[in-house]
Amino acid sequence: MPWNQTDFPTSMRHLSEMARDKAIEIANALLAQGMDEGRAIRIAIARSKEWARHRGLPVHEDE
Repeated sequence: MPWNQTDFPTSMRHLSEMARDKAIEIANALLAQGMDEGRAIRIAIARSKEWARHRGLPVHEDE
């Protein structure tokens, strides 16, 4: 099931808006490739955090 900015896994709620948007994008791409939902979520969160840090963007909402 593809996610969006209003309907996303609860494990992404702590991410900043930009990092969460990237995590949703990555997770949807992984799902489209047939990856298991749980694994796609974990990988997407990790990659979006790395993406945000490399760009000097906040990773979590409270940053």
